[in-house]
Amino acid sequence: MQFLFPSFLWALLSLSVPIIIHLFYFRRFKKVYFTNVKYLKEIKEETSNRNKLKNLLVLLARCLAVAALVLAFAQPFIPKGGVAKSGINNISVFIDNSYSMTSTKDDIPLIDYSKDKARSIINSYGDADQFQILTHDFEGRHQRILSKEDALMYINDIQITPDVQLISTILNRQRQLFENAAGNKISYIISDFQKSITDLSNYQDTLMEVNLVPVQSVREKNISVDSVWFEGPVPFLNQNNKLLVRIRNNSPEDAEQIKVSFIKDAQEKPVGLRDITANSYITDTINLSLDVSGWHQAVVQVSDYPVQFDDKYFISFNVPDTVKALFINDSDGDKFMTALFNGVKNFSLSNQNVNQLQYQKFQTFDIIMLNDLKTITSGLSNELLQYLRNGGKVLVFPGKSAELSTYNNFMSFAGGNMFGNSNISKREVSQINTEEFIFSDVYINTGGNLKLPVTSFSYNFNVQSSIGEEKLLTYRDGGSFLSKYRIGDGQLFVCASPLSNDINDLVYNAEVFVPLIYKMAISTIKQKPIAFTINNNLVINTENKRMSGDFVYKVTDGKNEIIPGQIPTGNLISLDLSDQIKHSGFYDLLLSENIESKLAFNYDRRESDMTLISESGLEGINPANVKIKLIPSVLQANISGAIYEKDKGIVLWKWFAIFALLFLAIESLLIRYFKN
Repeated sequence: MQFLFPSFLWALLSLSVPIIIHLFYFRRFKKVYFTNVKYLKEIKEETSNRNKLKNLLVLLARCLAVAALVLAFAQPFIPKGGVAKSGINNISVFIDNSYSMTSTKDDIPLIDYSKDKARSIINSYGDADQFQILTHDFEGRHQRILSKEDALMYINDIQITPDVQLISTILNRQRQLFENAAGNKISYIISDFQKSITDLSNYQDTLMEVNLVPVQSVREKNISVDSVWFEGPVPFLNQNNKLLVRIRNNSPEDAEQIKVSFIKDAQEKPVGLRDITANSYITDTINLSLDVSGWHQAVVQVSDYPVQFDDKYFISFNVPDTVKALFINDSDGDKFMTALFNGVKNFSLSNQNVNQLQYQKFQTFDIIMLNDLKTITSGLSNELLQYLRNGGKVLVFPGKSAELSTYNNFMSFAGGNMFGNSNISKREVSQINTEEFIFSDVYINTGGNLKLPVTSFSYNFNVQSSIGEEKLLTYRDGGSFLSKYRIGDGQLFVCASPLSNDINDLVYNAEVFVPLIYKMAISTIKQKPIAFTINNNLVINTENKRMSGDFVYKVTDGKNEIIPGQIPTGNLISLDLSDQIKHSGFYDLLLSENIESKLAFNYDRRESDMTLISESGLEGINPANVKIKLIPSVLQANISGAIYEKDKGIVLWKWFAIFALLFLAIESLLIRYFKN
């Protein structure tokens, strides 16, 4: 047993007062004369013994009452798990303010329950202690040490947020603030402890005590639009563009007749009614035929109640009006390539002589093709490599009399296989890679009547196994006719044979040649995002079109305007929005008041899974080197007492106060009913 105020035990010296009174109390007797004192003596002796017993019992009761009262003021306790806490306390309270906390318990939102618990926790500590109030927002003002009064004021300002943090990230944030602080470091996590964010097993810290305060309701049913994406790299005009939609049932019960609808450019189109089994998802397809180029905005939504923050998924995408190709030659352009581009809508071809190139315009083309060049100069090589790294596509048809050393210098920097000796034998292409985007969904059957290219002149490649080559068309002898390499965000396509029709009949095989060039032009490794997820570290990369430092990008929803942090890197610029986006929906990206692009933002879908870790499950979490304690719901009604007992141990002062009253009552009974 230990004492909170051990110095008060000096008051036990007051026990000497009733003892002294007892020892030095002399009662004055009055003399009365009797003729016969024989019987009187016997009565006197008997009365004197009873008086002594009564006085001793009264003295004992008084001493015990005084002792119990002194011990009560000294506040004795039995510490739990070692020594009780003493000194200043550094208290960090996290209040879960994510969308899952809008669920109700007894018709009261969980966020309000959490704020009440946080106030009780803070009031359980002294005015000299230090506090931190933390939420999912991770605002700068929350990374401050507060007084007790300020901490209580901060709680009043907490609102629901779309931001979501992992519990391990929250604990690390709490630890950072009090890392160098002296005294006790105590963390309180007030949350519904969704399974999707509770990762306590990833946290390790031996110095901070972690207290879990679960505030939970009955698990709600929830259907969410999980994600949306295009099957192809970019949506295209007058094509059947497939938009894939994943709808998830986050409940342990089957969902029937869920209404799915699609809204594009403010026009709603019903998709249908869908059944989704428990804790699973379906992937639906929406076919889009786009007849207008430019920016489009769309929403995929489901009808669901009561959790609705994830019922809508916003997307925005740009439909190019023209795919631009650059054909670089030593002389005139190729008539077959020109005929191909003239016959396809929304495609344009620019033929340029290798000696008249404008390198600064390379980024305006979707694909660059080299045809029958004798040499690839170092300047052209460097510009092509930069174009590739920024996401461009390059197709190389080597020249029949090419200086292979210049080609191989370019291939070396690009990370591709080198050109080897020439091969003048007849070679037939026998295999087509239909798993790759270029030829995927092009042919119903690749066998039988499909005619593949034949060449009478080609180059062998010096193959290195360490190079990431992907063969698209393969000769019967196993050599590569057409290969693909990834360079940065771009793609390099290399053909083993020149394009000249007298040695390569590729141009005569329309079923191969047309989809080859068409899908190369629209292919991409890094698809532009059609939506962004709202979080605290939101960064958007876009093309840098600033004329000078005086021009800045802005993001606006029509009501509020945001100026993000702007970090230019070459032809790109990173826009740091941090935690400035708070609501899902559509936004415009402005530069000098001109709309550069349309942006779509959605809430984090991690909150969609309403699965909670029960109190028994939280009690079982015990990562190594971490002091984790659970304050269950049965103790939260008197959370201040639970905290005091946790920090100080089993409190005994109330029992000693009761004993003091009991002994005083015994004293009164002795005086009143113990007859002499």
